[in-house]
Amino acid sequence: QVGTSTTTTFTNTGLSANTSYCYRVTASNTNGTSGPSNTVTATTTGGGGGGCTATATVQSQWGNGYVVQPVTVTNTGTSAITGWRVTFTLPAGHTIVGMWNATPTGSGTITATNLSYNGNLGPSGSTSFGFQVSRPNGNTQLPSGYTCTAS
Repeated sequence: QVGTSTTTTFTNTGLSANTSYCYRVTASNTNGTSGPSNTVTATTTGGGGGGCTATATVQSQWGNGYVVQPVTVTNTGTSAITGWRVTFTLPAGHTIVGMWNATPTGSGTITATNLSYNGNLGPSGSTSFGFQVSRPNGNTQLPSGYTCTAS
C-alpha cells in the first residue's frame, strides 16, 4: 500500500524520474470494501533519473528579520544531476537581503539557483545554501512551500 485518500484523487510524491509505477485501487465505505481495480500504469518523466528535495532550517530570528540556513538540497534520483532550482514563497512584506551559495530571482515567490560550483550532485549527494530576510517588525511568519527541481 503506497497511500490512502479520502477523496477521488491521490498524489504520490518522491517518485524517481523516468520510471513506471503500477497502481490498483481498492475502495471502502460503510457498506464494505471493493475488490482491487485493474492495474493502471503511470510513468514519470524528467531529468535522467535525477530528482531533488529541499529542506530548510531557520537558524536565527529577531524582530525585523531572520536567517534560514542551511537549506539542504539533496539529489533523490538514481543519476547525477547537473543543476537545481529551489522555489519558495516569502510572506507578504518580507524581502531577501542576502543569499549565499545560490542566486535568487523573483520577489514574493523566490527561485534560488545553484552556482557553478555546487550544481553537480551524484545520487544521494547534497549541498546547501542560506539567505537572510528583512520583515515587518513583529511579523513572525516564515517562508513556505520549498520545492526543488533538478536539471
